[in-house]
Amino acid sequence: MSRTDVIVVGAGAAGAVLAARLSEDSDRSVLLEAGPIPSEPSRFPADLLDARFVPGAQPGHPAVRGRYLGGSTTVNGGYFIRARREDFDRWAAAGNPAWAYERILPFPRALETDLDYGPHDVHGADGPVLVRRGEVKHPAAAAFAAAAQELGFPREPDKNAQSTPGFGPVPSNAVDGLRLNTGVSYLRAALNRPNLTVVGNSRVLRVVISSGRGTGVLVDHGGRHTILDAGEVVPCAGSFVTPHLLHLLHLLHLSGIGPRTDLERLGLPVLKDAPAVGARFSDYPQVLLEWAPRKDLGEPTDSWLGGCLHLSSCDGAYEGDLEVLQSLTPMAAPVGGTVTVPGAPLAFLVSAQTPRRTGMLRLRSADPARPPRIDYGYLRAPEDRRRLREGVRTAVALTDTRTFGEVSRALLGPDPGTLANDRDLDAWIAGHLGTAHHTCGTAPMGPADDPATIVDRYGRVHGIAGLRVADT
Repeated sequence: MSRTDVIVVGAGAAGAVLAARLSEDSDRSVLLEAGPIPSEPSRFPADLLDARFVPGAQPGHPAVRGRYLGGSTTVNGGYFIRARREDFDRWAAAGNPAWAYERILPFPRALETDLDYGPHDVHGADGPVLVRRGEVKHPAAAAFAAAAQELGFPREPDKNAQSTPGFGPVPSNAVDGLRLNTGVSYLRAALNRPNLTVVGNSRVLRVVISSGRGTGVLVDHGGRHTILDAGEVVPCAGSFVTPHLLHLLHLLHLSGIGPRTDLERLGLPVLKDAPAVGARFSDYPQVLLEWAPRKDLGEPTDSWLGGCLHLSSCDGAYEGDLEVLQSLTPMAAPVGGTVTVPGAPLAFLVSAQTPRRTGMLRLRSADPARPPRIDYGYLRAPEDRRRLREGVRTAVALTDTRTFGEVSRALLGPDPGTLANDRDLDAWIAGHLGTAHHTCGTAPMGPADDPATIVDRYGRVHGIAGLRVADT
């Protein structure tokens, strides 16, 4: 293939968007590396776009990622809640002024068509992503709403309006039962552009660096290794694969951007000593609380998502950092390929969403086919344990209300004795712990003179021309 202006690695939440946006300029050639590339929703496996399922929630796969057009937006829950104003302003204060809330706001407005609010100060009406809030009509969702009101939590009808955290419906990019991933919402209209080439069923093995500049990628396509040349390379392969690509680069010999000790341990020359790559990432610990319905409440019509409650943990450091999210389908449902399982319990998902950087990603091997070691670092800090205890106790209090008792026969744990003892509750939480799959910060942004960063506010890798990172 001839040299491309920009190669985008990965066709997921970031890559599909970036390739579609860049290719709007007809004078710019764009190549997108992707997995399978169905061009229409009807060509996706039915369960991948059915918004009543969460394919990424299957057991035995602790860090599920999507290898399809649309990436992990093909297997996620369709949850479409923005970061809060304080998050954006915190990023701006850390040396990234372009990320201040007022400067960023035009972009989320431009990307969405909000079917509930339409054109609005904080919402858009003509973007490619359709957003809708599910009606809180399912009996379990209605009971959750009544329980939240009974306990005095405020209503929060629009969770993207930066209002006081409380109970409300979940904004979602699932509409009429269809999960509208970024392949559908962004790329479907762009695939026929003559300046956009999508290389499907391929996998980028390494980024090619020449004379201190990103100049292409080494690709495995059908078992054949090929170098594709580019003026600029943008890894958008996700929070785990992107730093893996940075660690393992293709020079005249293998080299890497990452912690010197890790690279040298594997016999890799150090192109750039960057201790921040994969060193301190963040994700949200999540705990599952199941309850037994008094009777069959019926299956959801459009989405697995019920209501959602946000509240602030007792230290008040971050507004709305605790989340109680409701599932209207049993956790066993995705595995069985059905949205109902007779007699199965329903669940609340409790997350502590306080910014935290206790995760670590480290190389195991110089072989790009061998995944890195991922350690979330959950529950090591006393603050993490305390916040999850607060969230769990709030969820239990909701199930104990008179109104929720009208649909719930029993909470399936923890028992009252465990709830009353911090140490026992910590042990119960550790035994029911999962991840929210919201990993970020494996290639953190900030000024070039800050050793805790790897890219600047525009995603440009410090010290390497022609190489950017454009995902979480």
